[in-house]
Amino acid sequence: MRDTPASPSFWRSPLRGPWFTSVLGLVLLVGITALFVTGLVSYAAYNPGLAPVNDKTPDKGILGFYLFAWPTDPHWLYRLTQGVHVTLGVTLIPVLLAKLWSVVPKLFALPPARSLTHALERVSLLLLVGGGLFEFVTGVLNVQLDYLFPGSFYPLHFYGAWVFFAAFVAHAVLKVPAAVRNVRRAREEGELVAPRPDPPTVSRRGALWFVGGGSLLLFGTTAGQSFDGPLRRTALLAPHGGADPGTGPNGFQINKTAAYAGIDRAETAEEAWRLVVVGRSGRTVRLSRAELAQLPLHSSALPIACVEGWSTSDQWWRGVRLRDLAALVGHDGDPPDVLVESLQRRGAFRHAALRANQVADPRSLLALYVNGEALSADHGYPARVIVPAAPGVLNTKWVARLTFGKV
Repeated sequence: MRDTPASPSFWRSPLRGPWFTSVLGLVLLVGITALFVTGLVSYAAYNPGLAPVNDKTPDKGILGFYLFAWPTDPHWLYRLTQGVHVTLGVTLIPVLLAKLWSVVPKLFALPPARSLTHALERVSLLLLVGGGLFEFVTGVLNVQLDYLFPGSFYPLHFYGAWVFFAAFVAHAVLKVPAAVRNVRRAREEGELVAPRPDPPTVSRRGALWFVGGGSLLLFGTTAGQSFDGPLRRTALLAPHGGADPGTGPNGFQINKTAAYAGIDRAETAEEAWRLVVVGRSGRTVRLSRAELAQLPLHSSALPIACVEGWSTSDQWWRGVRLRDLAALVGHDGDPPDVLVESLQRRGAFRHAALRANQVADPRSLLALYVNGEALSADHGYPARVIVPAAPGVLNTKWVARLTFGKV
């Protein structure tokens, strides 16, 4: 009679054992905790509590308990936190897969529950495995801009993260003490050890080096998307890796082209386009691009950083301060929040809201120029918003209307 997966003798690898599994588990304990924290920080950066247009998970309830007003300093904050989140997530994939492989016999063990503690462990393991695979798969697909999953990435990844991390915490509480003991004692007895192992072809330490090498390779082919110059060319697994698009002052990364966003050249032409600015008591001003260029212009050195993990170095933007535009429509002194509307026809963030602290920052601009030249169509011509430390989607391109006040 053949062995079945429920039989310990079915699993023959000599690599499985408490020490190997525990080392991988402790690495994931640190890495996944950092992933979860940077993921929550990334969500807070969208200011979802500010306005419905920013909130992609309106039914989150108590899961939004930690949200805070996103700051504008340091100006590279989102570039750092989201770069760490995406790069670390990709780097941990070999560790996660090795950990799942090391404990796969437990998924088939019978009986399903020997005690209440064992039942809790099995449930947490199932949620951990399913939640972990879901989070990593949807995260990688988002980085690659392949939205093959049903529904919006934002709620799927957000709620999935909470389910996964709850199971992760429960599993960690049950297993971390034993994992620490296993690593210290280098124990090799227990239910994960094959009773009839095949002859070894590599040591457990060699297998760990193999896993670490895989992680290092993924790090080297992903991390470059957060840098300029030669390092960006090593980002082979990033959709925005390789050479920057185009040449000249506008030759830096973009996410959506004007053509993709459905921007018609006729509506951005000088004679047709007008910026509509609405403020206190409905006071409205309409400005052409030439009229905007006659207002006091200011410069800011700010990066673009996107949720997919890519970012640019600081670009030199020039335009009208948002707080000066607020003053034009009656908001002297401390400016209020603003709702920014784009000419873009479709997309989750064709409308976006910015907090008062973002509007008030002197580096926050309605930019007309970048790096000494007029914005290209793909970078938001005739005008775009640029705000320090904000996610790229809040730096709205092809701006058509600014409404200052309660959003």
